[in-house]
Amino acid sequence: MSLKTWSFVQARRVALAALALLACNPVVHRFDRTSVAASLAKGNDAALIIGEFPLMKVTDGDTIRVAGLDASMRLLGLDTEETFKRKSEYMEFDKGWERYLAEAQAKTKSPVKIPTPMGEEAKKFAEAFFKGVRTVRLERDHPKEIRDFYNRYLAYVFVEKDGKTYNYNVECVRAGMSPYFSKYGYSRRFHKEFVAAQEEARAAKRGIWDPTKQHYTDYDRRLEWWNRRGDFIQAFELQAADHPNWIVLTHWDALDRLQSRVGREVVVLGAIGDIRETAGPTKVLLSRRRTGSLPLIFFDKDVLARSGALEARGEFVVARGVITKYFNKYKKQDELQIVVTMPGQIQREVLAPSAEPEAKAEPAPAPEAAPQETPAPEGVPDAAEPDEQTPQDDLNTAKQDAADARADAILERAADREGTTPR
Repeated sequence: MSLKTWSFVQARRVALAALALLACNPVVHRFDRTSVAASLAKGNDAALIIGEFPLMKVTDGDTIRVAGLDASMRLLGLDTEETFKRKSEYMEFDKGWERYLAEAQAKTKSPVKIPTPMGEEAKKFAEAFFKGVRTVRLERDHPKEIRDFYNRYLAYVFVEKDGKTYNYNVECVRAGMSPYFSKYGYSRRFHKEFVAAQEEARAAKRGIWDPTKQHYTDYDRRLEWWNRRGDFIQAFELQAADHPNWIVLTHWDALDRLQSRVGREVVVLGAIGDIRETAGPTKVLLSRRRTGSLPLIFFDKDVLARSGALEARGEFVVARGVITKYFNKYKKQDELQIVVTMPGQIQREVLAPSAEPEAKAEPAPAPEAAPQETPAPEGVPDAAEPDEQTPQDDLNTAKQDAADARADAILERAADREGTTPR
């Protein structure tokens, strides 16, 4: 072998080794408030782009993995049925489809979420769709909607195939592998495309719209519920555009905006997560992230009952009140809260459907127009430490605050090791 040939072979080996190293150790991208703010400065279009990433794995019909992101993803507008992952799930299914579905529904009042043959079919569709695809482009629906409650990136997935660009989210609905999932709001960018794709799939009886296949049987009821939630969210967002004190809690800058309005009235859209009832005040948590929520504080049990908050767990509400601060001694930091003194401060949207079909209700009304901002009214308790809100030191809320603080510390230590910060 000549020196020239040997040099060429060695250079090629080095290049291949470098490419392999890059594939095994891709640059990890993290998108926080600083990077998003910089993108917004360039215009909304730039802030909608997450980037292009190597496709690593198709997990199921609505889940893929890419190299280079610091968290997993939730694909917008999609909710495919589950795949079988355990032997016990196959054993339950082997009892027979009707029995399997009935027994699963008997365990919950909500629509079921179980493995099905249609879930497996959706996974095969995704694998075929992404076959041969090496790189995908990820985009957001809204510049301020970055991650969900579980810290997953919210994304549309675009691919180039045969000289054309395809939106996988829309094509999955067109194939009948998923309904148009509007439970957390309508698509702002592709609503018409999703609606058209779903109508096409239904007309052609594809996938979940094929009555001969084994899939959930209550999609009409699910869509009615999801769309009413979508209507409620959309109505709030339309009015929020004209009112600076109306705040969507899932927006990345929501806490900064709330912080800037301490002592003034705000109107907040959020979903009720945990509810911590005690002998003293009750905390109703509006979910933002798994380790961070906005507490609504109820000192009066009658106000709590009449507000409807107890029945609205997991659903979106609009909360109106003065934003205040208190010092959480367990987390050793100031935290924001809204004290609720009147039932009318909480506006509920439609609740989830029960197992049995119900009469169709009227569409959810839009939230009332916001009044002018006012300072904290007389008689509303100031922000306080948990000790000052109730004379009892051993309330469940205090214990839960301590548990939350420990969980936060664990997450932060894990993030430090990985070079990321939880949001």
